Amino acid sequence: MKKIFQTVFILPLIVIIAVGLVIYKVKSKPPIKHEVLQFPTKTVEVITVKKIPFRTRATAYGNVEPAILLKVKTEVSGKISYIHPKLKQGGSLAKGTVVLRIEPTTFEFSLAQSKSGLSSSKSALTQLEVEEKATRNSLKLAKENLKVGQKELNRIIKIWKKKVISRSVVDIEEQKVLQLRQQVEDLQGKLSSYASRKAITKSQIEQSKTQLAQSKDTLGRTEIKLPFDARIGNVSVEKGEFTSVGSVLFEALGIQAVEINAKLATSRFRPLLIGLGNHSANLQDPKSLSKILDKMQLEAIVHLVSNDVEKWQGKLIRIGESIDPIRDMIDLVVIVNKPYENVIPGKRPPLLKGMYVAVQFSAPAQKMLVVPRKAIHQGRVYIATGDNKLEIRPVSILYKQGQLVVIDQGIEVGEKIIITDVIPVIEGLPLKPILATEYESQMAQDAFVNYLGVLP
Repeated sequence: MKKIFQTVFILPLIVIIAVGLVIYKVKSKPPIKHEVLQFPTKTVEVITVKKIPFRTRATAYGNVEPAILLKVKTEVSGKISYIHPKLKQGGSLAKGTVVLRIEPTTFEFSLAQSKSGLSSSKSALTQLEVEEKATRNSLKLAKENLKVGQKELNRIIKIWKKKVISRSVVDIEEQKVLQLRQQVEDLQGKLSSYASRKAITKSQIEQSKTQLAQSKDTLGRTEIKLPFDARIGNVSVEKGEFTSVGSVLFEALGIQAVEINAKLATSRFRPLLIGLGNHSANLQDPKSLSKILDKMQLEAIVHLVSNDVEKWQGKLIRIGESIDPIRDMIDLVVIVNKPYENVIPGKRPPLLKGMYVAVQFSAPAQKMLVVPRKAIHQGRVYIATGDNKLEIRPVSILYKQGQLVVIDQGIEVGEKIIITDVIPVIEGLPLKPILATEYESQMAQDAFVNYLGVLP
């Protein structure tokens, strides 16, 4: 009984003492120190936004065609009597070379007849002029005789009035005067007819001259000369073959220049026009388009698609009159002068018809806000603010070119653009920016250099 009493009394006491000790320990323990949690500082590379000289570039593709392609056709019919030994496909011939003749005998006969007709007409005119001169002299004499006869008649009439002679003598003298007057009138009529006869003969002479010129021209067309230095394309005739008017004889390709009808997407063509500004143009004026092309000042560098080492200087001379509605492309016609110069066999070929080439267009440099493509993230850029915090900002892109992007709106000169990857991307993320000066220099060079890394 005593043990039970002790147990009931001691156990609660022990519990109370233990609880008191715990409370004392908890209250006497110093408070726990709390640490403020934040994202670690991110080291990033940045570049300073600047307006740098930027050359807009675009590449178009097309085939080489001769600037002058002459398809020689026959203008007279006949048998081919002569063909130049080098008048073969791929041959080269100089300007003025006689390359082909058509048998001229028939046309020589026609020329001889024309000469004979002209000579006959000239002789007839000479004869008329001689006759006219003789008639004029005869008329002069006839008029003198008429005056003399008239005087004699007047004298006879005076004598007759004095009853010295008979009336028959007067009648005879009057008859003579009438004959002389008739002779004068006949000569005057004959002299008047010479004007119309000479006019007819002169007309015949002019007609004969025209026929002679036509005969000479036709005869000249039997001999064909090259109007320019040329390479020969397809040849369609052989010596001894009969050819009719209008038949194609051969093709002559001018070697002074070639043209490239290069096709470019309209989306790539528009940036090349930025240098024109907002000036209006009247395209109804034929000179207006030429002025626009000059103002664009586009540089055109041509190279083979299979070889971008060898290149040729070109010039934009025309813009296509329409746009391909399927592929949304426009034609840009570029001319390359002297495509056969500085040819190195096996290394630098001439620009031949049908070659597939690329044309790199470069606009004059303009100062623009340019950033690397890798700095654009779904239409936004990451900016390192002045207090080294991350700011996410949307931008308006004018256009893209290679690894560079031209910005229209959204950033200002002097701001810092992050060019390295940032994970995680959180607004206000603390940053440790490092200025990538070498990258800036390389980007500025890439924006300004010409095609294939050549400074203009």
